[in-house]
Amino acid sequence: MGKNEFLTPKAIANRIKAKGLQKLRWYCQMCQKQCRDENGFKCHCMSESHQRQMQVFGQNPHRVVEGYSEEFETTFLEHMGRSHRFSRVAATVVYNEYIADRHHVHMNSTQWATLTEFIKHLGKTGKLKVEETPKGWFITYIDRDSETLFKEKMKNKRLKADIAEEEKMEREIQRQIERAEQMMGNDNGGGGAEEGITITKSRMLEKNDEEGSTKITMSLGQSKKNAEMNGKRGDSSRLVFDEVEPESSSGKRRREGGESSGKNASVLDELMKEEEKAKERINRKDYWVCPGIVVKVMSKALADKGYYKQKGVVRRVIDKYCGEIEMVENKHVLRVDQEELETVLPQIGGLVKIVNGAYRGENARLLAVDTDKFCAKVQIEKGIYDGRVLKAVEYEDICKLAQ
Repeated sequence: MGKNEFLTPKAIANRIKAKGLQKLRWYCQMCQKQCRDENGFKCHCMSESHQRQMQVFGQNPHRVVEGYSEEFETTFLEHMGRSHRFSRVAATVVYNEYIADRHHVHMNSTQWATLTEFIKHLGKTGKLKVEETPKGWFITYIDRDSETLFKEKMKNKRLKADIAEEEKMEREIQRQIERAEQMMGNDNGGGGAEEGITITKSRMLEKNDEEGSTKITMSLGQSKKNAEMNGKRGDSSRLVFDEVEPESSSGKRRREGGESSGKNASVLDELMKEEEKAKERINRKDYWVCPGIVVKVMSKALADKGYYKQKGVVRRVIDKYCGEIEMVENKHVLRVDQEELETVLPQIGGLVKIVNGAYRGENARLLAVDTDKFCAKVQIEKGIYDGRVLKAVEYEDICKLAQ
């Protein structure tokens, strides 16, 4: 049997040595060849194949080094994300685990001479959280996965929406308090008996289906004169019924005669308007996507794939602001944020869903469309508001129902 046959002790020892990790200074990255000693590395450098690789390296050395540096950084971060995604660990531990693979990109072929320099680079670029301690450098992985970023974005959006809703409610409460103080001051100042102010407190209990809690709101009724003054100042809430109707003959008689029944009717009207405003404040949200409606995709990023301005049906809602859309033409399913979606209106007589505003969640039938004011007239079908006609509903507040 020969000296270096397959089953000789020498051949077995050579194979065992070849499997292990050798000294990095005797590794040629360009040829991806590991040498066992200095003499073997010197012989490899004098070989014809190595000389050809060095000619390729000499043509554009910066590009080669940058390529190896980028590959080394990418694979190091991938190993960090797999092995130590949620832990704080020493940099030397991660590096020793990384170089255990004999086919890894060696650091002596990158732009970084030492591990400390490489770790500082990752900390400056924000890819890892780097800490210097008496025991050495410690690193923590920063999760920048697309799903994690998306959830964080949705969480920040919900927090901003909640803060805006609280500020809006505080402003409305303060406005109600100032209005009540002003009316009480006019009453104590000796106002006329016929135009006296009647303050009525009504409690309205409404259950919010989405938040699952019962809210109690206070509304103040007032005379017709003060109502007109407050109407001139303006109100932030929107009313779908807020239209000026011609005064009837009975209204003139109530104004001229000053009857008590006329005053009660005026207070009742104001009370109903206040309840409509309260309902509008409670049900108007900054999110409107809901399952079962037809929407139009307006994302220009999807134009090259043929989805721009194409219609789809919302099958599922994720975190209130994102919807899974099943396209009508090819049945493909996309996940699109509501900022890149647009409501769709059916033909006159078609069914729509009220997706925002005082009557959020109700189904209605489209009666007419005002293209000049960008609003529509709908009639609610079924439910406690069956038959009620809503005028001047904005396009963004209604959307076509899927068949």
